[in-house]
Amino acid sequence: MAVLLGKKIKIFSLSANRQLAEEIAESVGIPLSSCEILHFADGEINVQIDETVRGHNVFVIQPTSAPVNDHLMELLIMCDALKRASAKTINLVIPYYGYSRQDRKARSRQPISAKLVADLLQVAGADRVICMDIHAAQIQGFFDIPVDNFMGLPILANYLIDKKLEDVVVVSPDHGGTTRAREFAKVLDTTIAIIDKRRPEPNKAEVMNIIGNVAGKNCILVDDMVDTAGTLTVGAQALKEAGAKKVYAACTHGVLSGNAVQKIQDSYLEELIITNTIHLDDAKKIDKIKVLSVGALLGHGILKILSDEPLSGLFTYSYDKSKRELL
Repeated sequence: MAVLLGKKIKIFSLSANRQLAEEIAESVGIPLSSCEILHFADGEINVQIDETVRGHNVFVIQPTSAPVNDHLMELLIMCDALKRASAKTINLVIPYYGYSRQDRKARSRQPISAKLVADLLQVAGADRVICMDIHAAQIQGFFDIPVDNFMGLPILANYLIDKKLEDVVVVSPDHGGTTRAREFAKVLDTTIAIIDKRRPEPNKAEVMNIIGNVAGKNCILVDDMVDTAGTLTVGAQALKEAGAKKVYAACTHGVLSGNAVQKIQDSYLEELIITNTIHLDDAKKIDKIKVLSVGALLGHGILKILSDEPLSGLFTYSYDKSKRELL
C-alpha cells in the first residue's frame, strides 16, 4: 500500500498505453498496481483487480485510442469494479479522449458522442477526469465532475526551442486552431499564419489560401492531433509552395490512422513532433516522427491534485529571448 501526502493511493494501467502508465507511476514515486484485462470468446471484456482498493484514491491510466470502443469499455468496466470495491475516489487519466471530435451537431440528426461518453464515465463512477489537449474546450462542460485539461504545449515548445530555429512562424492549419497557434507563438515569441481551407468530406482537406507571411520562414504547423495526416501534409505542401524554408509540425496526439505514416514520410514535413499520449507501434516509427513523453507532466499533476495544489503553475511560462529558453 502506497501512502503519499497522507493519502492512500494506487495507480492502475489498462491495456491502451502501459509504457506511459509506467512513466507516470515512476514520476509519482509508486509502482503500478496489478489488474488483469480478460477477453471472452464472444468479445466481452472483464476486469480483475488483484489487490484491495478500499478507501484508496485510485488513478486509472487509459487513453481511449484505437481500438476506441474496446479501450472505452475497459475503462467503464474498471470504473464499475472500483466503485463496487469501495475505492474512495476514482480518477481517470485519459490522455487522449476518444470521440472528442463529435462535440456538437454539425448537421441535422447527428449525435453529440463526446457528451455521451462523458455521461457514461460519470454513471460508471468516475470522480475526476484528467485529459490532455482535449479537442474542444467545451467538452469539460459536458461533465458534472472536475475535468483537468493538461496542455502539451510546454513539452512541444521546449523541444522546438532547443532546436534554435531562426525566422520562425507558427501556422494554424485552419481557423479553428488560431487560439492554439497564438498561444504557441506567444511562448516562442513570434508571429502566426493561418491556412484557410475547406473540408469537402471528413478526413480530407483542401487548402484555399494562406493568411500571413511564410516566405523564407521556418514554419511550425500546430494542431491538437494528427489522424490521417491529410491536413498536415497538404498544409506543408502549400507552405513550401508559398516560399517557406522548412516546415515542421507539432501535435499532442499521434492518432496516425490508415496510411498516415507513409503520407508523412513522402511529405514536405521535416519533422512531426508528437507526444506519447497514444502508444506508437514499432511499425509506425520513422525518422521523421519524434515522440516526446508526457509521463512526468501527468505525474506531477497527480501529485498536485493529491496535495490540493493548483495545476496552473505547470503551464505558466516566462520566456528568456536572449537565452531562447523557457524559465
